[in-house]
Amino acid sequence: MENISIIDFYKEIFDLKGFPMDFLIDSKGNTELGHFNVFDTAKFYFSGTKKSAMTSNRRLYYKISLIKGKNLVEYADKTVLIEQQGILFATPKIPYRYTPQNKKQSGFFCVFTKEFMSKSKTGFHIDELPIFKPNSDFVYQLNNKQFLELESIFKKMDAEISSDYTFKYDLLRNYVLELIHLGQKLKPIKSTETATNAASRISSLFIELLERQFPIENNAQVIQLKTPIEFAKNLGVHINHLNKVLKETTGKSTTEIVNGRIAEEAKILLKKTQWNVTEIAFALGFEEVAHFSNFFKKQTKLSPLKYRN
Repeated sequence: MENISIIDFYKEIFDLKGFPMDFLIDSKGNTELGHFNVFDTAKFYFSGTKKSAMTSNRRLYYKISLIKGKNLVEYADKTVLIEQQGILFATPKIPYRYTPQNKKQSGFFCVFTKEFMSKSKTGFHIDELPIFKPNSDFVYQLNNKQFLELESIFKKMDAEISSDYTFKYDLLRNYVLELIHLGQKLKPIKSTETATNAASRISSLFIELLERQFPIENNAQVIQLKTPIEFAKNLGVHINHLNKVLKETTGKSTTEIVNGRIAEEAKILLKKTQWNVTEIAFALGFEEVAHFSNFFKKQTKLSPLKYRN
């Protein structure tokens, strides 16, 4: 599972290898302003060169999608099917996969960074809003009246983004706030996935997240996720739920699986490289070599040096 930046987003969706990013990003050099853009879905999806499905990675930006058409939205712990029309609020904290189920797609979507909606500009932290909290439903069904109301806001955004109005980004920020407040009034779409399938999905994503950190190929490489809480946060689920799911699907706790994989990598590095124990400890996320030695001895009944020799 990777972190996808706003530029990575454009490359992923539009396959713009070598394409000038300044065409899409109004980068006048001031990152404090943040970034915002809005798109007409029908103009960019299914055009022959653009990608329609999104990978299940963590995105470093926010996205609001007004959707008309059958779509599947997959989270670590649930799958939501949009039969006809809905709106999706995506936050960097919760990884998800979005897959159109047919080519009859229309609507709009906007993307923006945290800086664009910073507290200094809005008066609040965006992550504190109910719709972007980890326990939010994120996907909401719309009747025809609601769809048209939200569509009108997106159309205003689409027109404004191309204007030369001096304060257009302030106006666009207000439109985003209007979308958020309308979204928080909506009824969520129920998950279509069974508890068994959801558990299997979480387990698979967890293993993928764990294995992406290995193998350690040089002593400058350091694993980023080591504790159960860190994994749960990256998957967007509660630590207790992650432990329960892994116990049911693997028979082991989160800690047992993570520690087992780190110990396995430690064995490989001790036997296959000439790195000293301090270098190996650091690469495996231990700030103190004594902590690594105690960990390794607990896992293998041997000290690192005795295992190597």
